[in-house]
Amino acid sequence: MTLAITLLYILFVAAAIILTVVILLQEGKGGGFGDALGTAGQQAFGVKASGVQRFTAYVAIAFLVSAVLIHVLNGKRAGTSSLSEQSAAPFTSVEQISGLELR
Repeated sequence: MTLAITLLYILFVAAAIILTVVILLQEGKGGGFGDALGTAGQQAFGVKASGVQRFTAYVAIAFLVSAVLIHVLNGKRAGTSSLSEQSAAPFTSVEQISGLELR
């Protein structure tokens, strides 16, 4: 199980780095980092770059799925899951914590 978690962490970090770079390269309404690359950047990441946008969506899905799987597998490894358990501490109000009374 630790190998799976390690691979998921690698996927998670790689997806985060790829998302950062690809999103910065995409051209927005006001240009973007693609303009800094000159005409080559505009041709590669211009308005007709639907493939780049599709790639960004796939990487974002991989990022989110890996984050959820890391959480679930870490919860199973620890024997608990924060998704399924209630809060262990009883509810306390701000007044009880600080000792102040609000009037």
